Amino acid sequence: MTSPPPAPPQQPPSNSILRHLINIDTTVSLTLYNLTQPILPRSFLKLLEISGDGRLFFPIVISVLLSPLPSKSPLLFTVLINLLIGSVLDLIVIGSIKHLVRRQRPVYNKHMVLTFAVDHWSFPSGHASRVCFIACLINLYSDLVPEVLIELKMMSENVKFMNLIVIGWASLTSISRVLLGRHFVFDVVAGAGLGVVNAFFVFEYLNFEFVSSKILLW
Repeated sequence: MTSPPPAPPQQPPSNSILRHLINIDTTVSLTLYNLTQPILPRSFLKLLEISGDGRLFFPIVISVLLSPLPSKSPLLFTVLINLLIGSVLDLIVIGSIKHLVRRQRPVYNKHMVLTFAVDHWSFPSGHASRVCFIACLINLYSDLVPEVLIELKMMSENVKFMNLIVIGWASLTSISRVLLGRHFVFDVVAGAGLGVVNAFFVFEYLNFEFVSSKILLW
């Protein structure tokens, strides 16, 4: 009497749970994409995409840094440098995670321009990370904004309104990544979370004052 063949090895429950979560993420993302296609104009979603693109953000920040404005407002110079430091860190972290995870983008992703090799990968969303980093850091510097505007001889009212505008822009840009078919929902959530963590890290530990003091001590 022959013994029964050995049962195939069972995969760890964590893999099964992860696969289940990925399937849910894929289904929800596709549903949102299909539901919004007839409603939201693609041109509007593309405008949000462009507004959060690093190819636009970095030239703007560097141009302002090279302009006469920072000489009129040292506080503005500090905020811009910290935005630049955090954005470079964001590129390194997001690029490294994309390279390690290598999650494919949605199959319905169309006409996307790839700047770097890691742009082939979907997790996490670099756009969501960048815009949420910018929005969070600007809100952390809310107390400085009126002083910056005074230094530049501009009106200092409506700072709260400006913060709401920036938060709204970051939220819409992050959501647009799913609605354009560029990312899955979890890619955007993870990217947004990393952006917020990055903002707090730069604000507390990697800001211009901290870095310059360490350089002077060295």
